Amino acid sequence: MTPTMNDPNKSISKDAIKVWRITNLFIQIIAIIIGIGLIWASIYFNWYYWIKITLIVLLAIDILLSLWDILIEPVLLQRYWRYDISSEYVQIKHGIFNIKQTIMPMTKVQYVTAKQGPLLRKYQLYTLQIGTMSTSIDIPALPEQTALTLRSKIAEYAKIKEVEDL
Repeated sequence: MTPTMNDPNKSISKDAIKVWRITNLFIQIIAIIIGIGLIWASIYFNWYYWIKITLIVLLAIDILLSLWDILIEPVLLQRYWRYDISSEYVQIKHGIFNIKQTIMPMTKVQYVTAKQGPLLRKYQLYTLQIGTMSTSIDIPALPEQTALTLRSKIAEYAKIKEVEDL
């Protein structure tokens, strides 16, 4: 009889919402600037009328979708992102509409990295990357102390399993 696993229950930092909102804001600003530039080019170079209308419709859709990207999506991502780490497994569950659950055996872990970009550094957050020979999984927006503790714990668990297998 195989033991049942509980769903992961640890959540990422609420500051992830701020980081994702800022990131999505920059991306949407660039997309809107490009859209406005294309509309300007269509007017200046007198492109076909249907191209101008298509560009205007696409820009309007992008502006509406930016509301989702900036205001709603980051909150839902943070709310539904869960992880759990034990001496045997790393579990991750995330997704809003399509839920993805990953279970990585600790015996397969080859490396663990805590990384941080400028925005994560501003909010004192790290992304923990756990890798095997064929793939890696990320746990985003962990508070600094949690990320460094988990990195050490995973490294310890992976090494223990490696020594036991010899």
